[in-house]
Amino acid sequence: MIGMASELARAWVAGWAASRATPAPVEEPWGLRIEVGHPKQVTRHVLFDTAGDTVRRLAGAITAPTTWIKAFVEPGTIAPHLSPEDWAEDIPGFLMATTLRPSAVRVPDGYSLGSETARGVTRVRVLAPDGSLAARGQIAPTGPTAVVDQVETDPAHQRRGLGTVVMRSLGNTALDQGAGTGILGATIEGRALYESLGWTVRAPLAGFVYRGAGA
Repeated sequence: MIGMASELARAWVAGWAASRATPAPVEEPWGLRIEVGHPKQVTRHVLFDTAGDTVRRLAGAITAPTTWIKAFVEPGTIAPHLSPEDWAEDIPGFLMATTLRPSAVRVPDGYSLGSETARGVTRVRVLAPDGSLAARGQIAPTGPTAVVDQVETDPAHQRRGLGTVVMRSLGNTALDQGAGTGILGATIEGRALYESLGWTVRAPLAGFVYRGAGA
């Protein structure tokens, strides 16, 4: 990766770490390492160097199950260098970005919108008429950029515009805190929503998780 895409990728890693309250990313010869410390993800390696030798050397040094490798390439670039018995491929994703602009937030009748900020991360929640959680998301501004994370809508409340409510509210919050560019890692399902709001794909996002030798 070169130029703006590389800058966005690094900003996404920094913002993701801030959003998840992990230690700061550590520079490695292949890219960045994050000690996540979660049972489903103990460590995350984000590769900027995806040469075959680099991938094989890193994979050969990994011994802890639920260690992840992420890279801004198509999965087929990484997969040939990983043992399919030891590594599971994640659903492909996308690195997306947008220029943040003030947006009107219209909450559907019966729903309520709330937010709270702690340790630099703002969490937005949309509550259903019965008080249950209908949609949520969070954003971590890191200077001129802000990373959107963990956006989801309960299946019972989908197709009511709640994802748009969350995204616009998060964007306005980031603008108020001085950010000008929004960044996120999107799933295939989420991409359509984000594109409808003006976000564009800047790079593919591949992921692989180590299951353990011979798993």
